[in-house]
Amino acid sequence: MISQPTILQVSKYYPPAVGGIEQVVQTLAEGLPSDVRVLAAADRGIGHREYVNDVQVTRAGRLSVVKSVPIAPTFPIRLATMSRDTDLVHYHLPNPLAVVSHFLTGSDTAPLVATYHSDVVRQRTALQAYRPLLNRFLERLDAIIVTSPAMLEHSDCLQEHADKCTVIPLSVDLETFGGNTPSVDLPIDERPTLLFVGRLTYYKGVDRLIDAVVDIDANVLLVGDGNQRESLERRVRDLGISDRVQFLGRVDDRTLHACYDAADVFVLPSVAESEAFGIVQLEAMAYGTPVINTDLPTGVPWVSRDGKTGVTVPPDDSEALADAIAVLLDDPKRRATYGEAARRRVEAEFSRERMLERTEELYDRLLNKGEWL
Repeated sequence: MISQPTILQVSKYYPPAVGGIEQVVQTLAEGLPSDVRVLAAADRGIGHREYVNDVQVTRAGRLSVVKSVPIAPTFPIRLATMSRDTDLVHYHLPNPLAVVSHFLTGSDTAPLVATYHSDVVRQRTALQAYRPLLNRFLERLDAIIVTSPAMLEHSDCLQEHADKCTVIPLSVDLETFGGNTPSVDLPIDERPTLLFVGRLTYYKGVDRLIDAVVDIDANVLLVGDGNQRESLERRVRDLGISDRVQFLGRVDDRTLHACYDAADVFVLPSVAESEAFGIVQLEAMAYGTPVINTDLPTGVPWVSRDGKTGVTVPPDDSEALADAIAVLLDDPKRRATYGEAARRRVEAEFSRERMLERTEELYDRLLNKGEWL
């Protein structure tokens, strides 16, 4: 076994860019006991190399974005160069830029792993052209990580590659989430508090949440920003509930933790399969907060279980969402039972240490193969 392997994490973007995949890549880069480097596209402008929390991050210059894919002409060159000095390459999908770059450069000098975070959902037309290339890429991989059993069961792209798939759930840092929370003034009163955290974009279903709370007497905190914010704010004004629904935008860590700590119920009302896991559920569950989520054919309802750690409702159904909110707000004992079970589930299955341990074990198995030594 290589004593200190060099691992290259290949991602679309990397923090401070905000996103669930970016957060996962950062956890791996900072937490694995290896020499981990990262290749990603720049958020904007020219490329550069920098250190983020002691992790070497190379950002390929980006010209524009087309159908959520960064146009970064130097990405293939950087991938080829960095792969030559790497013991294992770990891709994070969906990322057509990385897949195309792989075939342009023939970067096959090390074992290849990919975490399959989500299918391509919205760009259906583009997927028809991209899927044959993606399938070739999945064939080439030595191992595929999926984040939930549901992803493996429901993804058409993964069915013929199931023999090389391993379930490694995403995680939350329990030393950060669910611990001591600093005091922060939030725009809430004595009424119960509902919380949503995430991007304000089409698949999150925040419009369904807004419709659901019209007749519910509660504080509603919406943390995050996105291209639907303006229309959602207009919807709140038109419904006459601006006194109860607060758009906090992007917040600092202190405020985020204060929101989780203050919430009586966390709501993830996602309506499309782009919501493949919902890591914010773990963050809420770490605080012992019950979750209302939607019955998508993804890992979302597997993370927080209906009738155990919260309530699962049909997607795109504001009436069912309103009923679930009312049931939990009217039953403090049930909220407490679900919340305690939620914290236990995170500790047992979704701790940061557990995800890192499972990933390192997979790396070890691949690097121990004689052809790679």
